[in-house]
Amino acid sequence: MSADEVRVLIVEDDPVAADAHALYIGRVPGFTAVGAVHSLAGATRFLERTRVDLLLLDLGLPDGHGLRFARGLRAAGHPVDVIVVTSARDLAVVRESVSLGVVQYVLKPFAFPTLRERLLRYAEFRQAAGEAAGQDDVDRAMAVLRAPRPAELPKGLSAPTLDRVAALLRSAPEGLTAAGAAEAAGISRITARRYLEHLVDTGRADRTPRYGQVGRPELHYRWLAAAGSVSKV
Repeated sequence: MSADEVRVLIVEDDPVAADAHALYIGRVPGFTAVGAVHSLAGATRFLERTRVDLLLLDLGLPDGHGLRFARGLRAAGHPVDVIVVTSARDLAVVRESVSLGVVQYVLKPFAFPTLRERLLRYAEFRQAAGEAAGQDDVDRAMAVLRAPRPAELPKGLSAPTLDRVAALLRSAPEGLTAAGAAEAAGISRITARRYLEHLVDTGRADRTPRYGQVGRPELHYRWLAAAGSVSKV
């Protein structure tokens, strides 16, 4: 491990999600996952014995709320930075995160490119050095942490319909066919398949052929738990 690498501790009570986060971090140059814990008590013990530069912090932990933990770290003068990874969409929680110095706020579910983008922006901000010549330099440094504009969807796909298809897939543990998704979403089978394939292409779902007694195999799509299917704060 290089001395310049950012050492990341994952604080996530879902072991499957924690493993996925560790794999994602390992794919981003300059970052290393040094551990994963499933509670705030575990995070406290880890930080007492190991140097950590960045927490990938869930909010709904079994022994407390992640932001209260972050507040305690700030009060104690701990220098670790925090990226919140959560399904909490309450803007009051977002504002509190900002007030505590959280450097990024990432909503579940997300695919690898989303986390990679946030980590690389954090790395750029972290490496900034020297003295600002004026307000413009300060603004440029702060702008590094701002989230980029959402990636444009492929032509013909809409965000509301994508959200609807994704929600249907998340709520179907056994998976869905394009025909099943089309019926549930009120769209055509061809349209449903385009959205399902987009979810596969972005790492949020997978597809497997299932063979019937006659004819070609039918594709079944299944939401990936590692994409953040657990609904919690």
